[in-house]
Amino acid sequence: MFSHVNVGANDLARAARFYDAFFAPLGIARAFESAQVIGWARAGEAGKFYVGTPFDRQRATTGNGWMCAFRAPSRDAVTQAYEAALANGGTGEGAPGPRPQYAPDYFGAYVRDPEGNKLHVVHRG
Repeated sequence: MFSHVNVGANDLARAARFYDAFFAPLGIARAFESAQVIGWARAGEAGKFYVGTPFDRQRATTGNGWMCAFRAPSRDAVTQAYEAALANGGTGEGAPGPRPQYAPDYFGAYVRDPEGNKLHVVHRG
């Protein structure tokens, strides 16, 4: 459905450490890197997730109500991504667990990256 998602970072090296750890359990790896932007993708999928310094050279900030969700291959991967996020400067916004209000087989977790961007990890089935 989408081509890519791009979020800002004030410390690109810190963001890279966070996302490398967060994405590893999800099977998502670096796919692009420059001095201003780093991108991650899952093999065989078109969508990409980019983190970079803002083009207007202003401070990166988060948007209220903004969130990006990532599919996980298992419930264990949801928990591993959540724990990796917390161990690498992220904050918890909802521990791993069932979310039956979304669907009977929905299992997810919510975190914020070091810049405050809200992320969701979900496994269905």
